[in-house]
Amino acid sequence: MNTLETIGKRRSIRKYKPTNMPAGDLKKILEAGRLAPSASNRQAWSFIVVQNPEQKKLLIEAAGKRASIKDAGAIVAALADTEASPQWGKLDVMIAVENIVLAATSLGYGTCWIGVRDDAQIKKIFRIPEKHSVVVLLSIGVSDESPEPKPRKDFSEIFFEDKYGKPLTSEYESQ
Repeated sequence: MNTLETIGKRRSIRKYKPTNMPAGDLKKILEAGRLAPSASNRQAWSFIVVQNPEQKKLLIEAAGKRASIKDAGAIVAALADTEASPQWGKLDVMIAVENIVLAATSLGYGTCWIGVRDDAQIKKIFRIPEKHSVVVLLSIGVSDESPEPKPRKDFSEIFFEDKYGKPLTSEYESQ
């Protein structure tokens, strides 16, 4: 699957088959995050990979009782080092997480970004140092659903030429 096909195939998966992920696949997926670009190459991120069922239960509670993630093969807590990169750290983490999402999709796995509702509780559970911020949780696993694509805004609504509101020339629309 090429990159554009992977992007087009990606969906938010909220229901997983209770299956463990092969370590080799998970390593490839995580490696995609490690290779992400970051501001001034600071790489101000850390990732906690949770596969232990008891740790998952704690995380589900801290994530606003998102029971749908219990069957995911792994849940990744993505952390930003806010001292190493106060301005760009969280954005860099999001880029790394999207690399992970696309790698997982290309290998046939489903993922879902999960907003963090209780940063303090997650930090306590996983003994995360104060200088780190929990940016997002990401579930990864074997999908047990096939959601249809969500509607997207029209190209002409979001891409402009030279200034806001000026539609791109028609040559883009015909391609």
